[in-house]
Amino acid sequence: MKEYLKKNGVRIAVLAAAVVLMIALSIAARSGRLGLADNAAGALAAPVQKIVGAAAHGFETIYNRLYDYDNIRAENESLRAQLAEAQQSARDGVEAAEENARLQQLLELHSKHPDYVFESAKVVLWSSDNWAHSFTISKGTSSGIELGDPVITEYNAVVGQVTEVDENWATVSTIIDVDMSLGAFAGDAGSSGIVLGEYALMRQRLAKLTYLVDGAQIYVGDEVLTSGAGGAFPEGLLVGRISAVQTEAGGQVLYGLVEPECAFESLVQVFVIKDFEALQ
Repeated sequence: MKEYLKKNGVRIAVLAAAVVLMIALSIAARSGRLGLADNAAGALAAPVQKIVGAAAHGFETIYNRLYDYDNIRAENESLRAQLAEAQQSARDGVEAAEENARLQQLLELHSKHPDYVFESAKVVLWSSDNWAHSFTISKGTSSGIELGDPVITEYNAVVGQVTEVDENWATVSTIIDVDMSLGAFAGDAGSSGIVLGEYALMRQRLAKLTYLVDGAQIYVGDEVLTSGAGGAFPEGLLVGRISAVQTEAGGQVLYGLVEPECAFESLVQVFVIKDFEALQ
């Protein structure tokens, strides 16, 4: 509209002046003020009438263009709203399908471990603390979640442990958090040790398998599983895989670096194990 006025402003002004002049002449003629100027008025009226006619046509054209512009804008807004609604419906459909797939996997896991009592929860917010690696979930004590409950994915991968809980939310510290530790074993020989979080490793999204038994044999690529020692975690949950092994001069293994199986950045839903049969 602004562009149209810029291009046609002078023409519109001339037409408007002609209309004003015609109206003034018409009023003067009706009031008898023209007198001897009747002939002049008659001579002037014809071209002015043409100008007025052209002006009326011009104003009508402008009106039609404005009307069309408003209609097009309203139609565009309606189309945008429909597109946004369709996109949201598509996102909702994808999220529902993904959640259904996770629950299907969880059913398979539960069939293997009928003693597990699960509580599904959504990841709400990741911590901004540089000294911790934790996040908030959408459920708490009102859903039966307690301090120390283990947290996993639908694929039996360890996420971490509930370290703070309120009525409607809880904090989960992941296995790479500096305050986390859990009993584990690795490799075909089942070498036992403890998975610990360390600050330097946390920045690399790694944990350390240390306090290994004498003669422990671990290799890059070995799976690391929870041992169930201490009763905090069930036995056999997948922690991750050995990504590097540190040995001393004599070949004795000092520790291994563990790359978690859980992809923390893609977490949207987790499963809290509220109850399970601990090792005796």
